[in-house]
Amino acid sequence: MSFFGRAATTPNLAIPEPRDIEVPEPPSDSISSLAFSSAADYLAVGSWDNSVRLYEVGQAGQTQGKAMYTHQGPVLSVCWNKDGNQVISGGADNAARVFDITTGQSQQVAQHDAPVKVVKWVETPQGGILATGSWDKTIKYWDLRTPNPVATAQLPERCYTMDVQYPYVVVGTAERHIQIFNLSNPSSPYKSIMSPLKWQTRVISCCINSPSSSFAVGSLEGRVAIQFVEEKDNANNYSFRCHRRDQTPSAKDQSIIYAVNDISVHPVHGTVSTCGSDGTIHFWDIYGRTRLKSFEAVPGTVSATTFNRNGTIFAYAVSYDWSKGHSGMTPDYPNKLMIHACKDEEVKRRLATRK
Repeated sequence: MSFFGRAATTPNLAIPEPRDIEVPEPPSDSISSLAFSSAADYLAVGSWDNSVRLYEVGQAGQTQGKAMYTHQGPVLSVCWNKDGNQVISGGADNAARVFDITTGQSQQVAQHDAPVKVVKWVETPQGGILATGSWDKTIKYWDLRTPNPVATAQLPERCYTMDVQYPYVVVGTAERHIQIFNLSNPSSPYKSIMSPLKWQTRVISCCINSPSSSFAVGSLEGRVAIQFVEEKDNANNYSFRCHRRDQTPSAKDQSIIYAVNDISVHPVHGTVSTCGSDGTIHFWDIYGRTRLKSFEAVPGTVSATTFNRNGTIFAYAVSYDWSKGHSGMTPDYPNKLMIHACKDEEVKRRLATRK
């Protein structure tokens, strides 16, 4: 059944490339976060309308609303547990909630003194825990069977972004701080650095399929930096421009700069996508240091992206990203949820060729 009162249909967008599918009846306000289940093609969508919506995505891209629950404030982040049967969300009501798709019930599982900006599921040899990052300058770790956090880490500033790749938790805060925690000692930073990028950090995503632990940092300045955790690998650090446009063909040094809003990692190939305030999406082979594909979404900014569990489906939100403040949010601003079928040549790493 559809939780929006009618069966879902999925007309193709009238654009030649790509022929992506628009999800009907998206949230009524800006989309902040997207996450696919690890067990099935269920997509969780967090929104500034205080809701989390769950959609089932079929093999042909057709979608159907399956469930919805709410916070008492805008939802800023969503994720799934390891088994893919529980959605976790954090919001401006200073709380994190868990929704069980088997029972259809949600409950509060975490509390902060300020909005919860990021929620991430952390799988350890001892079992799964929830990590919540907040504007109250803390990371808290929660065993969902107990009401109090099992550990707390103090941050130098408000948490803006966070990602996990065992054994590391990488956190980006206000004032360009980046802190890396080793889960063997989650309360004290293993390493603290300043962002290699000059402007505010928007997103951090941990890389996979790399011989050494690394992560990608996206900022307001239309750049992405690839950073390695260990100092022995620092020679491999690099950054690249992505979401920028030349004002004129002859003035390449006078680019219009757009924020990088999200970075998603392909679960099989380890390539990444970036999206930005310029309304474009790029797929990158970060190991071969090459761009695999670029395309422009429908007019608007792309606020959030995610791959499904095997990397065959890519979901993205064309939604206001608040990059121009409150004045930029107009009543007719587009708010769309899109489904893109991934081709191998778009997301697979390119083999090095001999010169």
